[in-house]
Amino acid sequence: MSESSMACSGRLAAQLREFGIAPGAVRRNLPPEELTRLAVEAGEGVVASTGSLSVRTGRYTGRSPDDRYIVYDDMTHGTVDWGKINRRFPAGRFDRMFEKMRRFVSGRTLYVCDGFVGADPEARLPVRIINDRAWQSLFAKQMFIRPSEDELEAHEPEFTVMCINGFEAVPEEDGTNSAAFILIDLSRKVVLIGGTSYAGEVKKSLFSVMNYVMPPRGVFPMHCSANIGRNGDTALFFGLSGTGKTSLSADPDRMLIGDDEHGWSERGSFNFEGGCYAKCINLSREAEPQIWGAIRPGAVLENVAVDARTLRPDFADGSITENTRAAYPLGHIPGAAAPSIGTHPRTIVFLTADALGVLPPVSRLTREGAMYHFMSGYTSKLAGTERGIKEPRAVFSECFAAPFMPRPASVYAGLLGRRIAEHNTVVYLVNTGWSGGPYGVGRRISIGHSRAMVTDILSGRLDIVRYRHDALFNLDVPEECPGVPRSVLDPRGTWQEKDSYDLSARKLAHMFADNFKKFPDAPPEVRAAGPAA
Repeated sequence: MSESSMACSGRLAAQLREFGIAPGAVRRNLPPEELTRLAVEAGEGVVASTGSLSVRTGRYTGRSPDDRYIVYDDMTHGTVDWGKINRRFPAGRFDRMFEKMRRFVSGRTLYVCDGFVGADPEARLPVRIINDRAWQSLFAKQMFIRPSEDELEAHEPEFTVMCINGFEAVPEEDGTNSAAFILIDLSRKVVLIGGTSYAGEVKKSLFSVMNYVMPPRGVFPMHCSANIGRNGDTALFFGLSGTGKTSLSADPDRMLIGDDEHGWSERGSFNFEGGCYAKCINLSREAEPQIWGAIRPGAVLENVAVDARTLRPDFADGSITENTRAAYPLGHIPGAAAPSIGTHPRTIVFLTADALGVLPPVSRLTREGAMYHFMSGYTSKLAGTERGIKEPRAVFSECFAAPFMPRPASVYAGLLGRRIAEHNTVVYLVNTGWSGGPYGVGRRISIGHSRAMVTDILSGRLDIVRYRHDALFNLDVPEECPGVPRSVLDPRGTWQEKDSYDLSARKLAHMFADNFKKFPDAPPEVRAAGPAA
């Protein structure tokens, strides 16, 4: 049952005691309007002219990857791909941090959100998010899948996230990198977050958990958006933040399944979440009408500049951060699939924002090419998505989600290759980055052209056009794409200095080859599907 009172139900109180915390009061699964009111009363934010709750996250306006750790123990030592991304945290230190946080919240008012990660009832994870901010409880309520009244009554969380904004680590004592921390204990099934108010850490930590627990259950976890056509044809859109996953999957002619995280099981595809977390820098009603319309009561705006007098959001203002965000439930998108479950995908689109400006805007991949580019995960990190990113930076992020993939890339690539073969899925690579030169010289490919390419992919029109083979990048490039000028399809032709293009293209090809050396066990046919460097 939904609790608006300050008291815990007997079941919840017993669960919290077992978890080891003794809050002064608990507000559990409150409705969005009540959480909005409480947030405003506590000075956590204001209600913008759109009716949405507008908040600021302080020092941290993006993820903090250098502060994320996974507990190293008997279960994880041989199953996690340890390195610069998945960094070890001693189990004993985790226990001490957990105890410090328990003492810190003792007697305080806490917010509890119970729900599920995973729309497929046969492949979902019951979760609990505990935090000390009303607005973050609203975020969790809108981002995860809400239980029914009966499911809530019997809810037993398999994983618990304890996100306490007011608690900071002491690096010298706690062994962290800074006062902020994201600690994932896959054995104890607990995530501890402190020192940062950026809500994206909550959802991404649970995404990391799903990426670990799903493969042994036969589910391919994916950092992608998904939609489904009127004929039941599902499409997946892979890509790192800022490449267009949310924008290009929000199609008025198709039903949105989800904008960020999904699973692909033997039964089909399904959303991990119950909401969307869209970038909204330079958002406009004309370019992205569905996202524009979703920002209404119940939504949360993160770090969007709001006029002090009119309370009108200024989506073009990036003075706080380029990584402005809007969180809202799937129900805010007209025609969103309910439940958010799809068929086996007919089409996969890999999205990359090439800051060098040399990749073709659209190309078709073989199965082996799809595995190569999936393992490579080439793109550019865009301004604001992580601390310290001020302009696009070329990066290879395996599986288009390296910061969230605990297992080796070969585990996920093997699942991708098997699913493609089983269901004859067609895969395309779409560059939403720069054309006519690199960042600072060329211009970003228009979202209108990118949308036209995706429309032609999903309609099947690109299945029947003629292709030319790009020998350097080992890609098949369409010679025409309805709605897009032919000149746009030839990246070399958009550069004034052809020699400069050739140098930059060879540079990127060598970058691909050098990066792929970290996968010495990749099958020869997958290795051969990459650029000819």
